[in-house]
Amino acid sequence: MSQGSKDQTPSGPIPGGAEGVSEDLVRLMPRDLVFVMRFMGESQYRLQSHFQDFIRAELEASGVTGETHPMIHLFIENHAILLRDFVFSGVSLSHQFRVEEIERLTGDPMIRVDIWDQLKSHIDTAEKQFRSQAGGLPKLLAAFERPPAPAEKD
Repeated sequence: MSQGSKDQTPSGPIPGGAEGVSEDLVRLMPRDLVFVMRFMGESQYRLQSHFQDFIRAELEASGVTGETHPMIHLFIENHAILLRDFVFSGVSLSHQFRVEEIERLTGDPMIRVDIWDQLKSHIDTAEKQFRSQAGGLPKLLAAFERPPAPAEKD
């Protein structure tokens, strides 16, 4: 392959494409895929509210209130979200299930096939989305070009 052809953009789908990479990911599932629990809905709101109250009380104990700092509610909300996400991420990471365990628990031996279908579909969608934005790429990629060589002084 010549140097020039190495730098050219492929004109079509890459060999193997979404189907090939989906098969690779399914093959790696026993080692790399974990199912993680996720708290949603009212549980998220409840923990975030707790941290908002906690932060507000801690700040008030230090003399920081809505009167002294009128925009403090933004700080409180942002930090409550960070603390909520920290707690839920930590709990979720300590309770992971492998694909074999989920298949056994659900009695569904088709989980891998379903995941393969979804992976392939989402990979195809991601590639189509990227291609649809190709017209704007030259402008975005300009920031990554090699800067012009400095002009030599006589």
